[in-house]
Amino acid sequence: SPRPPGLSPRPPGLAPRPPGLAPRPCRAPQQWEGRVVMFQLRTGRNRRARISYDGGGKRLRLLEERKGHIPCKRFYEYIYLYKNSVLFKIEQVTKQCTKLPLVQAWDPYDIPDNSTYEDEYNIGGPGDQIKVQEWSDRKPARKFEQWVGVYTVKDCYPVQETYTESYNVTTSTRFFDLQLGIRDPSVFTPPSTCQVASPEEMSNDCS
Repeated sequence: SPRPPGLSPRPPGLAPRPPGLAPRPCRAPQQWEGRVVMFQLRTGRNRRARISYDGGGKRLRLLEERKGHIPCKRFYEYIYLYKNSVLFKIEQVTKQCTKLPLVQAWDPYDIPDNSTYEDEYNIGGPGDQIKVQEWSDRKPARKFEQWVGVYTVKDCYPVQETYTESYNVTTSTRFFDLQLGIRDPSVFTPPSTCQVASPEEMSNDCS
């Protein structure tokens, strides 16, 4: 189930804490762009995409990346507008557009205030490291984790988010090449072909 949004105000990044006090969740940036690799158990595949994220506007745009020629594979652009409960799915070559109802609740890339601190460690090796913290929705002695988030300590950028169900990973997303801000806000505006969008889901292959 989606984790609840962490909405209470916190300063960006992780503030220094006195020794002995438990870590507190940092507040992730509200607007950024970068690249992601998403694994879904349902398909058994990894999907690469460029991502634009607007937390305040509850908007998300994914542009699938082409990695070599894959026969009968279509590549799509996805524009998620959660305030309007609408998803636009646009075929990258033909610009054919599908408009679908967005039934999932907004699930921000952030660490909810009631998260459980799991660990702090360095990614990489000597001379080439970045410090991260791992958080989850685990409740000690009551509930196993269904969400695990890894975020950088310095500026609270997402590194990886994993969802599990019945002890199986259902989705896992890795983030990289992140840049603060949205370079071109028009990426959240559907193309003109979406004015006559079809309500029918498009296939991801040749069928």
